[in-house]
Amino acid sequence: MIRIAAAYAAREPVYRPPVEQEIRFVSTEHGRVAFATVGAGPPLVLGCWWIGDLELQWESPAFRAWIERLARSHTLVRFDRPGIGLSEPSDATLDAEHEARIAATVLGEIGAGPAVAFGASSGGCSSIALAASCPELVSHLVLYGAYVDGAAITTPELRASLESLVEAHWGIGSQVLADIFMPDATAEERDEFARYQRRAVSPAVAARNFELVHLLDATRWVDDVSVPTLVIHRRGDRAIPAALGSELAARIPGARFVSLPGRDHFPWIGDVDAVLRPISAFVGGSAPEPAPPAAGHAGEALSPREREVISLVALGLSDAEIATQLVVSPHTVHRHVANIRRKLHQPSRAAAVAEATRRGWL
Repeated sequence: MIRIAAAYAAREPVYRPPVEQEIRFVSTEHGRVAFATVGAGPPLVLGCWWIGDLELQWESPAFRAWIERLARSHTLVRFDRPGIGLSEPSDATLDAEHEARIAATVLGEIGAGPAVAFGASSGGCSSIALAASCPELVSHLVLYGAYVDGAAITTPELRASLESLVEAHWGIGSQVLADIFMPDATAEERDEFARYQRRAVSPAVAARNFELVHLLDATRWVDDVSVPTLVIHRRGDRAIPAALGSELAARIPGARFVSLPGRDHFPWIGDVDAVLRPISAFVGGSAPEPAPPAAGHAGEALSPREREVISLVALGLSDAEIATQLVVSPHTVHRHVANIRRKLHQPSRAAAVAEATRRGWL
């Protein structure tokens, strides 16, 4: 068992932030699979992202902040696909049914339930399969930016072109995908996600998983879902067209559909509160809006260098420009900015500047 500490300073009780994720392993038909839990309460199991890595994703301030907010009232459960992250290497060809069985095995290992099955993007198909085939394990089904059949996402020609780009030039391919997944994020945030993708998997594994996104198909289960279901989709989603979300909601008996503004595909980017509000109301969680720190509460202090960096961020300088001015590498500046956002519990550079200003540090 591995414990990974997230060294947050003590905060006011209203925040109730989980401070660590716990990683364990379970044997499945596809080898040993790593899974992580964080928080307390009834379980909420997340379907696999197109590329998910328990450790690397946890390093992202925006992703971690989103997980922590969900974990205020639930035990968040995530797992690495076989062959990715901490899970055992595997060349197995997965489908929605296989991933659903892995999720069921993980829930059995935890020994708590029933769970909220949260399927976002390509994780939606396996979450649908889990809810339909094992309704005793699922209390609610939440689908965000999801679809019934991956073949409908785009044309075969565009899919083949992107797959070839990913495998032939993962550097350019990772950046193109970041631009598709989060078009309204900052350039630094898109660069950070592109780097994450390259760190998480090789070009060959990336191409295989990109292909899997378009092969996943929940058609055989979608009409048999009997648990309460909520479907959320951003209208301008550039990765998964919104029409696929409304089609999905229409196919599931009694499903509720929430259409939101925005173009970013990831639920932890953009207007996060708009995504969390209907989920909280649906599954019974804590209020999504983060309460402001108590008056005079400083939170985790920034170091002198971090204050210097955030002051330059406030002037609109890029990481490269800040690096030149401070005579350090852009990577060092990027790390400082990530630490600043983590300490201030803010999802973006602009939000960190606003919070630092509010605290009187600028």
